[in-house]
Amino acid sequence: MLVYAACILSRRVPRGCCRRWCAAPQPLVHIRSASAAEPGTRRSNGEQLWEAVSYIPFSRARLGSFFQEQPVLRNPFLEDALLRGYLRRHLPQEVIISDLCAFGERVANEVDMWGRECEVTPPQLVQFDPWGRRVDHIVTSPAWNRMKDLSAREGLVATGYERSFGEWSRVYQMSKLYIFSPSSGLYTCPLAMTDGAAKVIQSIGAPWPTDEAYSRLTTRQPERFWTSGQWMTERQGGSDVGHGTETVAVVQPDGSYKLHGFKWFTSATDADMTLTLARVRDRTGATTPGSRGLSLFYAEVSRDEDGRLRGIEVQRLKDKLGTDRCQLLMGISLKEGRGVASIANMLTITRIHNSVSAAAAMRRVVQLAREYATRRSTFWKASKDHPLHMQTLARMEVETRGAFLLVMDVCRLLGHEESGKATQLDTDLCPYPPLFASLQALAVVTPGYLDCVEYWEGTTNVLSLDVLRSVARSSGMVLHAYFTQVKVQDQRRSLSDKCIYAVYDRAEQECEVHFTIQNPVLLHPPGSVSTGALLIDHASWKGASPSDTYAALRWCEQDLCPVVSKQIRGCYDPAPHRLMLLCKGKVRKDQQTINKLEHSSKARGGRGDV
Repeated sequence: MLVYAACILSRRVPRGCCRRWCAAPQPLVHIRSASAAEPGTRRSNGEQLWEAVSYIPFSRARLGSFFQEQPVLRNPFLEDALLRGYLRRHLPQEVIISDLCAFGERVANEVDMWGRECEVTPPQLVQFDPWGRRVDHIVTSPAWNRMKDLSAREGLVATGYERSFGEWSRVYQMSKLYIFSPSSGLYTCPLAMTDGAAKVIQSIGAPWPTDEAYSRLTTRQPERFWTSGQWMTERQGGSDVGHGTETVAVVQPDGSYKLHGFKWFTSATDADMTLTLARVRDRTGATTPGSRGLSLFYAEVSRDEDGRLRGIEVQRLKDKLGTDRCQLLMGISLKEGRGVASIANMLTITRIHNSVSAAAAMRRVVQLAREYATRRSTFWKASKDHPLHMQTLARMEVETRGAFLLVMDVCRLLGHEESGKATQLDTDLCPYPPLFASLQALAVVTPGYLDCVEYWEGTTNVLSLDVLRSVARSSGMVLHAYFTQVKVQDQRRSLSDKCIYAVYDRAEQECEVHFTIQNPVLLHPPGSVSTGALLIDHASWKGASPSDTYAALRWCEQDLCPVVSKQIRGCYDPAPHRLMLLCKGKVRKDQQTINKLEHSSKARGGRGDV
């Protein structure tokens, strides 16, 4: 049947109201009911004509007819003019360009879908088999396994150790990871641990069986390729592993060790091997406290003929970007009493990987935002035609370029160090980028879950303290190295004199002031100034584009030394920071007292709350 309804054409309004509703007469709107024709009856010609010509929005879908066209992921290598320009300048090898171009095409057309599958199909822990036996299977998606094969074939770890391109091999490797990371479904996490473990084994030069492990970590053969874990964090958590590690190692008759402990967070739990920390127990059962008592151990993660893990129980999977657990396992001591110092290389490599992933996330967000701006229309024109929108994209592009050049410079320095070509100046330049790149990533990528980048790195404070320790141990040579680099690059520049050298003296002044009071505020000016110097240096070479010049000038328009600027205006007083440091010793003593009270409370059977 047909139901006839009429639109409201006019309406009375209260006196004094200046708004009046009016409209031209409109035809009746026909609305068909949901009832069907009775069996045995035929619909009239009018009904059939009505169905053919009428169109009612929402008649078949409550969502309406508009669906926003989504941005398309294109070849991330071809879409990144800065990456191609950087390689054309420093590593103009046709084989590298061809490989990265082909890899970028595969990432866009194939790997990105694998990454999405990894994200929507997270690992599942199956602790028991159907017969009640403990098996602790970590079930991952097929895409996760394909990522492992891809990583081996593409040499995502091996490239850095084959050294086919000398001191630029690390730049080549990290360029490939830079393309891969946003589409990896977080498989870059086990790759970072694998690279770090290979670096540790290489630096220690440990004999069998770690030499076999090293060959597996750095192979291109998928059937032999291993990934490694890094199992350090225990229940107390945090970066203070020297006081938070309770795992003990008991020597066995064959010279190996049996480790007893509980690892609260283990990176890459489904790995084939791991490096971990524990305290060696002597014949009397005593252990050495603090960092001096920690030793580094190598352990293989394997299963017996029944499929059960040997010496490990997986308690649970954590709902976060990573994995978890440990109970007891057989290990081989790599460096007794030198655990923290020995594993430092792993931390360095994983932080560089994290910085590359941060810069890669920034680039992917900018690429998709730029693509989306061509497909989204508001106020009768595309988003790319709105000046304010393009201004936002330009700011994001400048931040992304700065982060990329800073991170790649660290990769260059790593390659120089591994090739034996690093100077002392090169060695002193490394502490800043993990901190600075993660903060830049948060500025560009948020809102989103990328705040884990900063969290995974141990928060800004921990990274700041790491840099401060580097500055202190080098007697200030770390800061000197950065400013020396700025001076050298400034002498080669061909841009306006007011670009970066004008802020150099202010940055150096700020760092000198705050280093005397150990203030973490000093960490930002060297990072900002160094990034500006790198942007200017890249914009000054003969193959630079107008975009390179624009990014350098736009970066240097910022106030790169805000503390000095505030001091000049009389708006900053360093006295509170000095007061904080004067109180530092007392706060530390108070904390030690609290810890003792908590310990005695637990010993008496209490909760330990003070």
